[in-house]
Amino acid sequence: MNQRQAGYLGISMLLWNFSVIAAEHLSEDEQIMKYLATLDFTALQDIKVSLDDTFDIFDGLVKKRHTQVASGVKQSTQRAPAITSIITAQDIEAVGARTLEEVLQTVPGIQVSYNFFNIAVYTIRGISTMMDNPEVLILINGIRLNNVMTGGKGADGWSSIPISTIARIEIIRGPGSALYGADAFAGVINIITKTAQDIKGTEAGIRLGNHNTQDIWVVHGREWKGFEIAAMIDFGNTDGHQRIVESDAQTALDKIFGTHASLAPGPYGSELTTYHAQLDIAKQHWRFRTGVHKGNNKGAAVGIMQSLDPGEPQSEERFNADISYINPTFSNNWGLDAQLSYLHLGYETNYMGFPPGAFGGNYPIGMLGQFAVFEHHSQMTLSGIYHGLDNHLIQLGIGYADYDMYKTIDRRNVGINPFTGEEISPLELVDTTDTFIESMPEAGRNDWYGILQDTWTINPAWELTVGVRYDKYSDFGNTANPRLGLVWEPYIGLVTKLLYGRAFRAPSFMELYNRNNPLALGNPNLKPEKIETWELAFDYLATDKLNLALSLFQYEIKDKIIEIPEREQNFGYANSTRWKGFGGELEMRWKTSHKSSLLFNYSYQDSKDKITGATLHNAPQQVAYLRGDYLFGSKWYINTQVNWNNGWKRAVNDPRPDLAGYTTADLILRRKDMRADNTNFAVGVRNLFDTDVRYPSPGPDIDGILNIPNDLPGAGRFYFVEFRYQF
Repeated sequence: MNQRQAGYLGISMLLWNFSVIAAEHLSEDEQIMKYLATLDFTALQDIKVSLDDTFDIFDGLVKKRHTQVASGVKQSTQRAPAITSIITAQDIEAVGARTLEEVLQTVPGIQVSYNFFNIAVYTIRGISTMMDNPEVLILINGIRLNNVMTGGKGADGWSSIPISTIARIEIIRGPGSALYGADAFAGVINIITKTAQDIKGTEAGIRLGNHNTQDIWVVHGREWKGFEIAAMIDFGNTDGHQRIVESDAQTALDKIFGTHASLAPGPYGSELTTYHAQLDIAKQHWRFRTGVHKGNNKGAAVGIMQSLDPGEPQSEERFNADISYINPTFSNNWGLDAQLSYLHLGYETNYMGFPPGAFGGNYPIGMLGQFAVFEHHSQMTLSGIYHGLDNHLIQLGIGYADYDMYKTIDRRNVGINPFTGEEISPLELVDTTDTFIESMPEAGRNDWYGILQDTWTINPAWELTVGVRYDKYSDFGNTANPRLGLVWEPYIGLVTKLLYGRAFRAPSFMELYNRNNPLALGNPNLKPEKIETWELAFDYLATDKLNLALSLFQYEIKDKIIEIPEREQNFGYANSTRWKGFGGELEMRWKTSHKSSLLFNYSYQDSKDKITGATLHNAPQQVAYLRGDYLFGSKWYINTQVNWNNGWKRAVNDPRPDLAGYTTADLILRRKDMRADNTNFAVGVRNLFDTDVRYPSPGPDIDGILNIPNDLPGAGRFYFVEFRYQF
């Protein structure tokens, strides 16, 4: 035995003796319980999941939980008048998620895919738009993040919400306009960031993975002179999965012009670098939050024209600030909540629509362009909770929001030069901003709104919630959206809900005002989309170790905004059709032993165009998720996940066979120091078997050409290692 080996043996014996001595004071079961107490397993019937309670996996009892996203006030999730999911920071840690998309894949009824411009698409119950997510309202601490240009989260996406800063995520599956107004259409995702109470000290972490992936973060929370202060910084970088796109739009043009300009086969551009900083300060009833985010080098996937783009990547930025006053005991019978917020969004891209040599060599440096858009959002809300009537909780609220797309930039080397009236030279970029040929003019809208809601506890077994929100928009008029929720708990362990809600999606500025745009032309006469949804939900605690739930739904969408063929080589937006759908979500949570648990959910949806009768191709009809957690020893924890879907139907005019689904498996092994609880180490692999994941590309264009015939490649196998230290 050499000196080094002897040294290793001595250190090992010292560590072993220390662990034995420590174990004498803390039994294995106690160590296990201490560790598992830090975990929160996502409930499969979301009625029982909440922000500040956990499923007690030691004695198998389901504790009473609370949520706020469902009704605007903190209440038991058993009584909440909506189907909600709550995901905690402990859940995020357990499944090893790096992005918001990886978190949402665990939620029943939600399918995550990516479009041709590298924007994640969240489809809830079969409802989505391929370009973006205007049907899903994204909130950060209750403040809307959706932009007004596309109506969705746009290029901002998950990159503005680092996982390290998230305390919990509250999700509504179903309509939410009665509380949240526009775009709370198919669902609401509210990301709650960490406070000093959530952090309690300092945590530093690093995650490294293949594809040159790095994530580094530091979060700190403390109390100082009566103030609760939380500060967070986060850096992320990845080269993306770089899976190969075999053929693109330029490939088809090469066949027409006899050229070889296409860059396909080539990688799907999914690289990204992000910087994020955030501050949260609270004292008594007051809270101030601010954050700044910058995303650089964001890949453009297959490009804006579905032709591989090696040009300059996209960038995006966000700045937010809000101040709130929350006093639930403002007076004897009133609670008061007031908030003032500001949000700045910016997006810039230097794009190459088609590569050098396109169109028979007419574009020797490529068809180029520069586009940017900047927005200001200002909002103020005032709401009161009146509890002076027996068995009634009445919520009153008023608010004002101003959305200003105050600056756009548009440069290109194609089209008519607005200054000379001649064709733009393909060798130069001309600034067409604020001219008659710009693609997107500046625009704005404001909204005044009021909310009235009453929660009536009829008796201990019955509760009725009735509410309505009225919005008055400056550009498309007025809208009122009611809700109704009847909750019946015939005996402890069984909860039944009957829910009704109406919601709307506001037409985006792109849909209203696009012009001279290669994607689609705007229509200033668009009306909002409207949806009516009925839901029936059951939650059953079968035993103290088994929880079962079933949610059934049906909906009808009117004045659906879609792209339809228009003049020349273009599409236009119109309120052109109606959708209808129905389905259900089955969920199970099973505590299989004192060291293990299983979670399972299965979702089914059948959505059709009511006018044509065609099945919609926006999402798989069936999706399932399985999660297993097992603790061995007192320090090692293993998590496995399986995601499955049965594939996508094609559009009526798409000649390709239906896109097959896929099954992916993830495996994460984590070690946590049980005694000091300050070190946390994990290794993991996503898409363990390197499944060829594909997402649907758009169908034929107006000329019948398939731009991306082999669909869009998803991420392959991804390895990572993670280390966290808390002090």
